[in-house]
Amino acid sequence: MFIHLGGNQMIQVSEIVAIIDVNHSNASDPYFSFLKIAEERGCFERIMTDEIKSYVVTKKKVYGSPISSLTLMKRAELCQNYRKWI
Repeated sequence: MFIHLGGNQMIQVSEIVAIIDVNHSNASDPYFSFLKIAEERGCFERIMTDEIKSYVVTKKKVYGSPISSLTLMKRAELCQNYRKWI
């Protein structure tokens, strides 16, 4: 199953390692260091020019999404529940 991250970007739910709320990533937080390193290594992709509300971490890339972490979590859960029904 795929999850829509905003813009034209979709990824498989199984690729998601973490969904981080942007409010939890400030300069003193370990998340901030991780995101900065991902950007320096070319592993960060900003999905749209809109404000980033969440970061979606996969094994290969970090996506800056304009969609809230709560909405993305709900979408991921819906995909997981749908797989159980099939």
